Order: sequence, then structure tokens, then C-alpha cells
Amino acid sequence: MKTTGMLFNAPMVRALLAGTKMQTRRVMKPQPVRIGTTTILEYRGGLYQPEKLPANSNLFNHCPYGRPGDQIWVRETLGHDADKGHYYAATGMNVGPLLDYELEPTPSVGTPARTIPSIHMRRWASRILLEIVSVRVERLNDCSDDDARAEGIKAEPCDHVRLSCEEIGCCGPTARGMYAALWDQINSAGSWAANPWVWVIEFKRVPQHHQK
Repeated sequence: MKTTGMLFNAPMVRALLAGTKMQTRRVMKPQPVRIGTTTILEYRGGLYQPEKLPANSNLFNHCPYGRPGDQIWVRETLGHDADKGHYYAATGMNVGPLLDYELEPTPSVGTPARTIPSIHMRRWASRILLEIVSVRVERLNDCSDDDARAEGIKAEPCDHVRLSCEEIGCCGPTARGMYAALWDQINSAGSWAANPWVWVIEFKRVPQHHQK
């Protein structure tokens, strides 16, 4: 069984904890290319047509995030202050015994709290473990309303006043529209319209024992 760390931002961490996030989409690297009328994915020595991939395709053995039955541990940002020590920035919950992290120098008085970016989080500090249920390949814009809700999105009608509407354009009342807006926020403007091929990873949360 493979175990892989994966980065999640604060809103998605909260959605994982709430049980509302059961999917994640990650851009495929390299991207499939168009050859004539056929889309071909050249991936680790194999040629695939993404539109025709069967569920048991050996392409999924090469998904960098794992295959069904493998596990993902969540990397999230840790905050730090002199009194609390390290805490999960998404919720403010104390990390607990600092173990390895307690060896880091304590900030001086007046020094801003030191954060640990999610990419530098160590395995033992992760509080969320996921098990991959399924993996598939599709275009980003194939995401449906149900998929967007499974991504942890809550759809609310746009009143054309909210800051998100002003800053990134109206995303409408649908979960899919809100997910498109969030994708552009995270991945840069225009990245939703670019419609890349993505790995779609469905998962469930599983208990874990604290690890170092």
C-alpha cells in the first residue's frame, strides 16, 4: 500500500473535517496532446486515449497520487506562537506534543508567529488520513454540480455584491460555478477556461494512529 502526502488549503481542510469533501482534482503532468482527431496521453512509456480509458486501465497504476486502496495524508499549514506552540492554521487547534518541532527556536517577543507551510509539514503532525476509493481521468470542465459538491463546495445564489463576485467575476448560483471560481483563485485566472486534463481522486476518511 502506498501512502502519499497531498497539499490542501484551509477551506478544503475544514471541508475534509466536516465530511463534505470526498473528491479532489489535480492537473495531469504531462498533459495529453492532440494528434489529428485523436487525443493521446503519453505517460511513462505508454500511449493512452483518455476518452476511452476503461476503469481497470493500467494508466491508473501510474497516478502519482496512488490507486484505489492507497492512502493520502493531508499536508496543511501550521501556525506558531510563543504561548501555544504550533497549531493547525485552518482551525486553530493545537498540534499537541511538539516532538520534532519543539527543537525549533521560539520566536522573540514582538516577532510574528512563525508558520510552517503545508509543503514542509511532517508526516507525524498530519491529523487527516484518506483512503483512495477510485481514480479517473477527465477534462476539468466535465466537473458536474454533484462533483463540485463532493469537492466540498456549498452553492449559494450570487447577490452580485459579495467580494468574490467583485474580485473574480460572478460565479452564479451553482456549485460548479463556485468551484470554477475557486479553481481560478487557487491556480490563477483563466486556468478553469484552459480546461486541462485532471486526475479525479475520490476518497474516504479513515482513522489513523499518530505517526512520527
